Amino acid sequence: MESHMYHYIVHTHITQCLSNLVGMAELASLVQRLELAVGRLEAVSGGSGGGSSSSPGAVSAYVEAYDAIITGSVAQYLTLSQQIGGDVQKHADMMKQAFSCQRQLLVTASCSQKPSDATFTALLAPVSKVTQQVQTFREQNRSSPHFNHLSAVSDSVPALGWVAMAPKPGPYVKEMQDAAQFYTNRVLKDFKEKDAKHVDWVKAYLSIWTDLQNYIKQYHTTGLAWSKSGPLASASGAAPAPACGAPPPPPPAGPPPPPMDFGGSSGGGGDQGEDNRNALFAALNKGADVTKGLKHVPKDQMTHKNPNLRVQGSPVRTGAKPFASPKPAATSAPAAARKLPPVLELDGKKWKVENQEGAQGLVISDTELKQVVYAFKCNNSTLQIKGKINSITLDNCKKLGLVFDDVVGIIEVINCRDVKIQVMGKVPTISINKTDGCHVYLSKDSLECEIVSAKSSEMNILVPGKDGDFTELPVPEQFKTVWDGSKLVTTCTEIAG
Repeated sequence: MESHMYHYIVHTHITQCLSNLVGMAELASLVQRLELAVGRLEAVSGGSGGGSSSSPGAVSAYVEAYDAIITGSVAQYLTLSQQIGGDVQKHADMMKQAFSCQRQLLVTASCSQKPSDATFTALLAPVSKVTQQVQTFREQNRSSPHFNHLSAVSDSVPALGWVAMAPKPGPYVKEMQDAAQFYTNRVLKDFKEKDAKHVDWVKAYLSIWTDLQNYIKQYHTTGLAWSKSGPLASASGAAPAPACGAPPPPPPAGPPPPPMDFGGSSGGGGDQGEDNRNALFAALNKGADVTKGLKHVPKDQMTHKNPNLRVQGSPVRTGAKPFASPKPAATSAPAAARKLPPVLELDGKKWKVENQEGAQGLVISDTELKQVVYAFKCNNSTLQIKGKINSITLDNCKKLGLVFDDVVGIIEVINCRDVKIQVMGKVPTISINKTDGCHVYLSKDSLECEIVSAKSSEMNILVPGKDGDFTELPVPEQFKTVWDGSKLVTTCTEIAG
């Protein structure tokens, strides 16, 4: 207790002295470094209340290397965000918490053996929650004058999920960094001639992910490095969880939603359906005799000739009663749909990725050329497909990020909103239908891709340049059609770009 109080007093005293010597911007960076230094002192001197401390100290080499990133590029990013102020500063405060939560996980991993998947999910909870908060903040501030800044951070913050990626966490961080460049390029375009502070902000932010990639290459090449000795990590190691919140539940494998019956049978056996069809055709073949089996209705039971039957009700009208209370049926269907479990499984030659909510870092790696991927109702998630496959379909997905290597057939995007697709290899055709918001990042090998769209809006194709930067090109949404005397001629309108 005395040691902790001593460190607190030293930390407070130094902070007060420095505030008289430096400006607030520089002070933020120095305070960040002091907090880490005090954390190291407490880790070495604290522990179990005065017992023996671990011989190498509570902070391992790779935790110290991670601290160097926090006191380096992260601190510079926080300082510049504070200078810009407003929403950018608020966003940066969330990112500071995210890196702090991840540092706690690294400390746990450095002195513990790898736990079960359920425990590991609990340890990931703080980082996962803050990641969602960062993305939610961007969505809640679309009218912000610094929306491009917020979007750059929001689109790349899933890179902190590298701790759950194996065997190549480094390339995953690189992909997330590339996703940020779409908006960082916009920031550079808007402020390059106006305010150099924003240009420095972009450089500092992107350098975080560059430093993190180098860090992963050195210490976690094939995945998060756990201690080979010591106890198994427990969920109690996720100390910041109460402050950061709990993550969405892990995606257990479960049964897919029932497939639509295209055969016309609703539950009976094939023989019964065949018998019913035969009976129907036999009745139709009777011709005029088909009406002989109908029952004659007397005039006193005909409602169109007896208004009293319509007012009082009759057996003829009782069939309408089930429609008197449609609301419970309408509300129960969505409720049942929300309870469907997430699915990520291979069914024959079809990879099913369904009902995923907030699942960052979904990966399909064991692929074959004849396989297809079908993603259905996946929201606020990221999916990476490795290897070469036949085709990919995105159906009813919202805010889904897709990264894939090679597709020999087609990618179909149907009834989606705010999806982003990045091609790492080749794809011949991309079809976009009934979709609002679709960004496609092409690779140098996929520039000959054909893009077919219908009933869609906010479509943008991003083409890589020689320097590695992407150029955004909108897909026309409005067309003009005229009759030239022999045929209809359709062209893009000028306002469509």
